[in-house]
Amino acid sequence: MRQAAFATFFALWIPSLAFGWGQPHHAITRGALEVLPAWQKEALGGELKQLGDSYCMIPDNVFTDKENAKYAKMESVPNEVYLKILHVPTQQAEYHEVMRYFMEKAVAAWREGRQGDAARYMGTMCHQIEDYGSPAHVVPGDNMFTLMQQLLPPSEAMKDQLMHGPIENGDFTVSIEGYKPALLGTTVNEAAWRLMHRVHEEIINSRSTTVPIMQALYREDKEGVVKHQLRAAEMDAKVVADAMYTVMCLGTGKVEQGEAQSCKEVQIGEFFPVEAASLYYPQSEFFSAPNWGHARSGVILAGGNKAMPLELCVGSGNQEFKNGISAGMGKALTFLLPKDVYARFRVLAGLHPELGAKGRVEFTVSGDGKVLASVTLNGTDNAQMLECDVSSVTELRLGLTSRGVDAKSNYAIWAEPTLVKP
Repeated sequence: MRQAAFATFFALWIPSLAFGWGQPHHAITRGALEVLPAWQKEALGGELKQLGDSYCMIPDNVFTDKENAKYAKMESVPNEVYLKILHVPTQQAEYHEVMRYFMEKAVAAWREGRQGDAARYMGTMCHQIEDYGSPAHVVPGDNMFTLMQQLLPPSEAMKDQLMHGPIENGDFTVSIEGYKPALLGTTVNEAAWRLMHRVHEEIINSRSTTVPIMQALYREDKEGVVKHQLRAAEMDAKVVADAMYTVMCLGTGKVEQGEAQSCKEVQIGEFFPVEAASLYYPQSEFFSAPNWGHARSGVILAGGNKAMPLELCVGSGNQEFKNGISAGMGKALTFLLPKDVYARFRVLAGLHPELGAKGRVEFTVSGDGKVLASVTLNGTDNAQMLECDVSSVTELRLGLTSRGVDAKSNYAIWAEPTLVKP
C-alpha cells in the first residue's frame, strides 16, 4: 500500500521535461526577470514574457524547436545540435568560453537593435546558468546518482529509481524579491569571467542541497524536497538576474559610473583555481605538509584540523585578512584571466607569524609560464607585497616552494590577491 501510494506521488511529481532543471527553468527565469529594473523590463517589451515562458528552454528543445535551435549553437562546433556543455560543466577554460560566446552574441544583438535575437541568446545563457546550479547536475560523473545511492542507500520504494529527474523536477515558484542585480563587468570579456565565478558559487550552494533532497525523497516528503530545491533555485535566479542585467547594460550602453567604478579591481582569494577540479581539490594532486597540501580560502588549518584566521606580520604588528589563500608547497594555483581587462596584480605574501615561525618559503607569481615576481621569506619576516604587470597574461600562477628544513612549519599565505584595471 505504501509503495503504491508513493508510486502515485512519484508519477505526479515528475513533469514531462527530463532535461536540466526541467519545469523549474521557467520559475527560476521568471524570478530573475522580476527583479530587473523597470527600464530593462520596458526594453524587453514582449520578449520579457517569452524569456520565462519559452526562450529559457531553447537548449533543451533543439530537436523539436528547430526555428530557435540556432540560438543554442556555436560556430566552432557547427555539427553539434545539442551542446552538452550548456547543461553540464567540464573544464573552466571550456565553459568560460561558452559563457563568453553567448554573452557576446546577446550584447551584439542588443547593440544592433535585434531585440528578439538578443532575448533568445539570453534565454540560452539563463539555461546554462540554471543547469549548472541544478542539484541534479553538481555531483561530478554521477549524473544518475548510481554512485551516490551506494553511499546513501535508498528507501525500498526508491531503490530502482534513477534519481536525476526526481532530484531536480517539481512545481514551485521562485521569488528573490528585494534582490538588486549586480553589474558583472564593463566589457563582455570581464563580465563573462566574473559570471563564471558567480556560477561557481551557485554550484557549491547547490551541492549542499543534493543530499537533503535525496533524503526527503526517500522519506516521501514533498515539502522537504521543495524546501531544498528552492534553496538552490533562489541562488540560481540571483546569478541569472546578474547575467541578464549585465547583458542589457552593456547592450544598451547604460552603465552607471558608480557600478563601473566598483569593477575597477577584484580580489580573487575566494575564486577556484583550475587545479581545483570540479571546484574541489583532489587529494591525489594535493598532498603535502602542512594542511595535507589542500589550499583553503579565508582560513589556515593548524595541524590540518583547526581553522584559524589568515594572519601576517605587517609593519610592527600582526594583521588578519578575510580574503586570501593558504596553500601547500609545490602545488601551483592557476587562475584564468580575461583578455584585455586587468593591468596589474598585487598580493601580500608571507607565513603565519605563529604557525609558520620556523618556516622558510619562496613565493613566486608567474604569468603564462614566465616569472613575474618572487621573494623568499622566513617565518619571522614581515609579509612582502608582490606586484606585477599582467596586461597580456591569460594564466596567472601562484607557486610555493619550501626553502627550509622544517616543512611542517611552511604555513604560507597569499593575502588579498587583487587584479586591477588600467
